[in-house]
Amino acid sequence: MDAIDRTIIRELQQDGRLTNQDLADRVRLSPSPCLRRVRRLEESGVIHGYTALVDQGAFGLPVTAFVRIRLERHTTESVEAFEEHVRRIEHIQDCYLMAGSTDYLLRIVVEDLQAYERLVRGPLHAIPGIASIDTEFAFGIVKQSRVFPPPTSSRSRSGSGSPG
Repeated sequence: MDAIDRTIIRELQQDGRLTNQDLADRVRLSPSPCLRRVRRLEESGVIHGYTALVDQGAFGLPVTAFVRIRLERHTTESVEAFEEHVRRIEHIQDCYLMAGSTDYLLRIVVEDLQAYERLVRGPLHAIPGIASIDTEFAFGIVKQSRVFPPPTSSRSRSGSGSPG
């Protein structure tokens, strides 16, 4: 991946509805090479898909909970079971495997505190092997971005992975 690919990605992250012509203009390519690059990024899995960014409050899910999970055991079976259960719970928007005292960090969106309680008492408590659940609620968003920052290292910018 080179600097042009990264610029294409940042432009599409800012506006996924750009026409190929507009994208090509923004990244200073002619349309055909631009389209080839986009298709290559899609086919290689760098670009996973396109989506609409929606205001979660307007959608009816104004409450965001950040939930730290610790597991009782870290066997392959218990980890796989936990992760499979998490993938099936739609209100869990993100699940990160963590280093440190927390095993997983979840971002959950719900309608209200009662809905969160039902989620914890139902689907979350049904997951075997959880040692602890610790929740913090966000009451505002200061910054939320889906656009990656440009790489700062010379290795990342060169795209080759080799020096000089």
